[in-house]
Amino acid sequence: MATPHISAAKGDFAKTVLMPGDPLRAKFIADTFLETPKLVTSVRNVLGYTGLYHGKPVSVMASGMGMPSMGIYSYELYSFYDVDNIIRIGSAGSYREWLHVMDVALASSAVSDSTYARIQGGCTDRVILPSPELNQVIEAKAKELAIECKPCVVHSSDVFYGDPSQGTWQDIAERTGSDCVEMESFALFHNAHMLNKRAACILTISDSFVDHTELSAEERQNSFTKMMTLALESAIVL
Repeated sequence: MATPHISAAKGDFAKTVLMPGDPLRAKFIADTFLETPKLVTSVRNVLGYTGLYHGKPVSVMASGMGMPSMGIYSYELYSFYDVDNIIRIGSAGSYREWLHVMDVALASSAVSDSTYARIQGGCTDRVILPSPELNQVIEAKAKELAIECKPCVVHSSDVFYGDPSQGTWQDIAERTGSDCVEMESFALFHNAHMLNKRAACILTISDSFVDHTELSAEERQNSFTKMMTLALESAIVL
């Protein structure tokens, strides 16, 4: 069985899928961490793999950038491939001085001005929560692995290049009460709620609006190993 966007057969995905935005990050995780990884989909070069981690099946697939892309892929995984859990593993920009580049963050909520949830399912909420069961597993595993994982309110933005006349990043942080910004979690959490599935989001801070430090594209692709390990170790508990 295939969808317009995923070429995998029924049963090719594990019950838990890790979703980075970047297809090359998905490949890096599969090649680096998974035993006997199998490429199960490559439509539009959005790569998805399934393999074993400590003997247990785990899948990793890219989501692409932005809520429409995340919305399509997570919906199809939940609805057509019997996936129960999706853990987004992405990058974010920090709005706070206590949230530094390379810190690992766990989304406690996603706040957005996006119309994605309203148009997709009639949901008018501006704040959508992850699945508490997944966050509890991730928090417990982070403690066990001695990985500091900072809880954060995540701003999910529809735009990367915003018009400054619509407000500075300081204005956005104050208005939304958010600690960092990315572009996918709000859509993922909405789909999980609507389809009675589970979702969480672990982020690595790739740049800071506060002190203007940032990572290169190659560093974002290959250096987020603490986040990747935390997600994989959590996935095999589920």
